[in-house]
Amino acid sequence: MLIERASGILLHPTALPGPHGIGDLGVVAREFIDLLQECGQKVWQILPLGPTGYGDSPYSSFSAFAGNPLLVSLESLVASGDLLISEIDAPAFPAGFVDFGAVRIFKSERIRQASAGFSLRATEERRNRFADFCAREAYWLDDYVLYSAIRSHEGNRPWVEWPPGLRDRDPERLHAIRTELSGAIAVETYSQFVFAEQWQTLKSYAADRGVRLFGDLPIFVAEDSADVWAHCHYFQLDKEGRATRVAGVPPDYFSATGQRWGNPLYNWERLQADGFSWWIDRLRRNLALYDLIRIDHFRGFAACWSIPASEPTAVHGVWAHVPGQEFFTAATACLGPLPVIAEDLGYITPDVEALRDQFGYPGMKILHFAFGGGADNPYLPHNYQRNCVVYSGTHDNDTTVGWWQQLSEEERNAVCRYLGRAVDDPVAELLRLAAASVSRLCIFPLQDLLRLDSAARFNRPGAAEGNWQWRWQGDSLLPSLREFLRDLTTCYGR
Repeated sequence: MLIERASGILLHPTALPGPHGIGDLGVVAREFIDLLQECGQKVWQILPLGPTGYGDSPYSSFSAFAGNPLLVSLESLVASGDLLISEIDAPAFPAGFVDFGAVRIFKSERIRQASAGFSLRATEERRNRFADFCAREAYWLDDYVLYSAIRSHEGNRPWVEWPPGLRDRDPERLHAIRTELSGAIAVETYSQFVFAEQWQTLKSYAADRGVRLFGDLPIFVAEDSADVWAHCHYFQLDKEGRATRVAGVPPDYFSATGQRWGNPLYNWERLQADGFSWWIDRLRRNLALYDLIRIDHFRGFAACWSIPASEPTAVHGVWAHVPGQEFFTAATACLGPLPVIAEDLGYITPDVEALRDQFGYPGMKILHFAFGGGADNPYLPHNYQRNCVVYSGTHDNDTTVGWWQQLSEEERNAVCRYLGRAVDDPVAELLRLAAASVSRLCIFPLQDLLRLDSAARFNRPGAAEGNWQWRWQGDSLLPSLREFLRDLTTCYGR
């Protein structure tokens, strides 16, 4: 894992405060890193950074490689000279949540203006950096910017609905559309360049202050993405590009029909025949962005729940073997030891644990899951091994205040019995349990530090709307909370 005993905070950059309707990679992000350093935190955990589409989920992106232009700091574009305005005239965005539609309209136009400004006014040194970026990242960038420009040109329809010549990547048709859409392609390329500039500036700022950036890599990609369009042969698709088998999880205690996620499943036989090159490129890209990487749905590298795409639910899926051992062996040989954390929650079988442990990847422990099932519950701290990461809850959980409020009296009593005392402040108790545990790393969701209730929940799995929108107002981490966090970190050697 390449990290010793430490703690950090979970907060996605979109939830940072700021005047432009959404958090970004500029001044406020650097101020948050300063706050982490002040409070003795060594890790900032975030969610995936890719460009989001319908539903605005960072786990359903148009690209597994690209950055989200909505995170680009407009103030930084002004400072660079690309955006030649004295004041950014922003509309009155709502407080406390992200209106993604309004933000997308506002920032897209400003980025288009900045792209034109860059073409007219950029220094030779910066033009050279742009050329270096385009050459270095061409292996994913060329396909992504073309995909984005065509998708916009086609009324934002999924690529499987494009005219056959574009859908099937006919070389002559693609050559013609590149010329036709050269202006839009230039803007898309510029947006990725400035995202990369700003992210690397932020990463260097964090490193100088002893803060590591902890990213998130979803195992699956969206069907409507540049990845699937450009690499159809690595996915289980029909001749028109539609998925024949899709991902999900089987029926369980929580859902009689399971979960049908709909992501196209990989053609692992073809990936392995090509030396897992696409996946290794993806890991290499993530290693350039982050110091630590959480792999979401790690169990999918041992076996995945394969559902016929024609099925409306996950009931009739089957477990399909995945060559995870061969993949991680090849990736490690190519990239060296991987600073990976395995998201090993849910239905975990011995083969998943064996794969995780073979490569030494820490798993995850969630305290919200700990107080049921008796003393052998693996989420209770006395059952932890050192090589794990512990959370009160994650972005998929309720806040700890909301969790406590919905517990039954019997469940609350189980918490009190474990602690050996009555619970007056459930947040402080869970954060202290996490910090005191033997785990290498503990992560505090910011909403828990702020003692926020369910209204601040970031995601409700299974809910189609209202997710990913919460924003921190920025003025609510009072000195007493900062002192509490510093004391917790010092007391337990993190």
